[in-house]
Amino acid sequence: MKRRKLEQHLRAQGCRKLDEGGNHTRWVAPSGSRSAVPRHREIDWKLAREICKQLGVPTPAGGR
Repeated sequence: MKRRKLEQHLRAQGCRKLDEGGNHTRWVAPSGSRSAVPRHREIDWKLAREICKQLGVPTPAGGR
């Protein structure tokens, strides 16, 4: 899945960027849970599901 698509999904769920690291962007959910999203063009679908699970948001539609 494209990173931009995942970021759009996270924003739609109320998540926001917390800060930028060397290779990852940290995101925070409205509940306060946090997760790191790698800055690659493509993110593996399993990793995208795990990021959403960590943030407590539903997984994006159109997955595998």
